[in-house]
This record gives sequence, structure tokens and C-alpha cells, in this order.
Amino acid sequence: MDVREALPLIQAPTLVVHRRDNRAFPVAQGRYLATHIPNAKYVELPGDAHAIWWGDVKGMLDEISEFLTGVRQVPVTNRTLATILFSDIVGSTEQAAKLGDQRWRELLDRHDKCLEEAVGRFQGRLVKKTGDGGLATFQGPTRAIEAARAIRDGTRALGLEVRVGVHTGECELRGEDVGGIAVHIASRITALASGGELLVSRTVKDLVIGSGTAFEDRGMHTLKGVPDQWHLYIVTQ
Repeated sequence: MDVREALPLIQAPTLVVHRRDNRAFPVAQGRYLATHIPNAKYVELPGDAHAIWWGDVKGMLDEISEFLTGVRQVPVTNRTLATILFSDIVGSTEQAAKLGDQRWRELLDRHDKCLEEAVGRFQGRLVKKTGDGGLATFQGPTRAIEAARAIRDGTRALGLEVRVGVHTGECELRGEDVGGIAVHIASRITALASGGELLVSRTVKDLVIGSGTAFEDRGMHTLKGVPDQWHLYIVTQ
């Protein structure tokens, strides 16, 4: 059926979407329709499929959605702002060798309980245990610092020394786990801490101004795999 004469009579807003290498209808036909329908919008997409449900379906639906609503849909990001805490037992390998497997396992169980209690007391979420430490997230840096103190003091009573690193940044949510550069930064900061130290980034220090937390300047550091220099501080009070 030849509809060419009817095209100039169409008054409804019209979107013509045509895949460039369409195997059923040449792209010239889509271009012709858009040219002869008044004020039609023409979008040419890559691909060779004709049916809307084949090929790059998302690209097609995005164009239709924007045409109908006036807004292109933006993918919902799976990122959230959080304060990340890493803890790590200092000299865990040496202690395990000294105590033996059974006694070390018992001590680790007590350490894990201390970790869980401290994170829960300050309304954090224990993301995972790392064998000789843990990863937790908090809604604010002050809670993370208080939890870090509790972890340090509680494990010290068990005869263990831990080092703790804290950083605030955006994390990628991966089910129950978290990832992203902010998590890597917190991990690298932890690795630079000595036994009994609570080491934080400049970001954390700036965010807790007014909380009464005191810091000692630890200087600028390069964090492995992370761009730029990072200013770090030890929590002293």
C-alpha cells in the first residue's frame, strides 16, 4: 500500500526510528518518512534488526521514552555515600604460629565477637570478616571513629593489637558487599597504620570538625594504585 500522499496530512507528533542496516527495509525509507511527515523527529540507530524486540532494544526504548516524556531515562546508580572502616590484626601470622591452630581460632572467635559488638553499638554494618580483621560501613565518620576506638580497646584486652583505617566516600553496592575506589583507599590507609593506631583520611578529619575528635598530622602519602597524594591523620582523642 502506497501511503506517500498521506504523509503530509499527519498532524500527530511523530518519531521515526530506523536501524541503519535494517535488513527488511532500506534506511532510505525511514529517512523518506521523516522528511515528509511534518515536524517528525528522525533517529537513526546502529544495527540491522527490524523488529523492535531484536538487537539493541534498550537504545530503541530510550529514544521512544524520551520522545514520549521529554526526558531521557538516566540509569539508577548503585552507589552510596558511606564511611568505610577496615581493621586488621597486627602480626596475626606470627601469633597464629606461636599459639597453634586451636588456640588461635578461639582467639579469633573472641576478636570477631568484639568486632561485631563494636560495629553494632555504633549502628554500622559489618560487611564482612577478612580472617584477621573486618570491613564495616557507617552512616557518618564520627560513628566509625568511635567504633574504631571500641575495636582497638576491646581487642587489646584480648592481647591483640589492631590497626584501623577510616575513609568516607562513595561506594558501589554489590549485593551485600561494597566496592569502588573509596573502599580501596580505606584499605590502603589501614595498611599504613601501626599497631594500635586509628588512621583516617583528610576527608574524615574535615567532616568531623566540631565533634571534639583530636588528630595528629601524619603527612602526605601515596596510596598504592590510587591517584594523587593523600593527607592522613592519626586519631589521638
